[in-house]
Amino acid sequence: MSLKLEDVTKKYGTFTAVDHLSLEIPEKQIFGFLGANGAGKTTTFRMILGLIDPTDGQVTWNGETIDYSKSNQIGYLPEERGLYLKLKVSEQIIYLARLRGMKKNDIIPALKKWLERFKVPEYLDKKVEELSKGNQQKIQFISAVIHNPKLLILDEPFTGLDPVNVEMLKEAVVDLANSGTSIVFSSHQMAHVEELCEHLCIMQHGKPVVHGALKEIKRSFGKKNLFVHADFDLDFLKDIPGVVAIKKYTEGCKLQIESEAISQKVLQALHDKGFIRRFELEEPSLNDIFIEKAGESYE
Repeated sequence: MSLKLEDVTKKYGTFTAVDHLSLEIPEKQIFGFLGANGAGKTTTFRMILGLIDPTDGQVTWNGETIDYSKSNQIGYLPEERGLYLKLKVSEQIIYLARLRGMKKNDIIPALKKWLERFKVPEYLDKKVEELSKGNQQKIQFISAVIHNPKLLILDEPFTGLDPVNVEMLKEAVVDLANSGTSIVFSSHQMAHVEELCEHLCIMQHGKPVVHGALKEIKRSFGKKNLFVHADFDLDFLKDIPGVVAIKKYTEGCKLQIESEAISQKVLQALHDKGFIRRFELEEPSLNDIFIEKAGESYE
């Protein structure tokens, strides 16, 4: 069940929120959407879900448009959280899961299983307002996945979570993908997308500036990162032909170089200068690629 966006455009008066976006999201994979606020990610999600209509173009899932009749196969975690604070967790989840077509007898065992997984079994009969924001987010996540959706859309799922809970949610996302759910998610944290996604799209002002398989994107970018940490000043490295940029850190520096071959020139330049603690060649980061393609830093 692949998800296809064909020449999708959304206009609000003279403002174009999404501009001729075409992409195919492979099934049973985690697809990442990146872009600064206002890039068009949330608008794209709402068009995929059928919550708003495109001005032009079409969105299809398995060759069909998405409408309310498919809501039992789709999960959505919106960026703006929307739980009923006065309800107990169990009441909240029962209500939302019934809307997704689940039978009441199936809901509570599934909810207990998720609460156990997220290490909060005692929250079953607590009111939502009694929970911390991070734990409310876990409940919101459960509400999006309890009915085992085939397509799951997560808009900034890790915002506001501490590192332990981020890892917990990430593991859950990976397990869902491994069990056959197609997942599309946006994140402000490039590292999360880099870790979880095989395919991604970086949007800027409603248009995709980078789109495809992460491995291919990195390979085609060409440039590499070289980390050097030494017991002497490394300023002179910026003058080596093929060194595109240098960024200093407390411990050494990061060089952006045109190709792997340049690393050997750098190594030769370091020879006999003193003690080298680190010399490491890495693929470019997504942030490097974003800065180059979109002309701005993202994080």
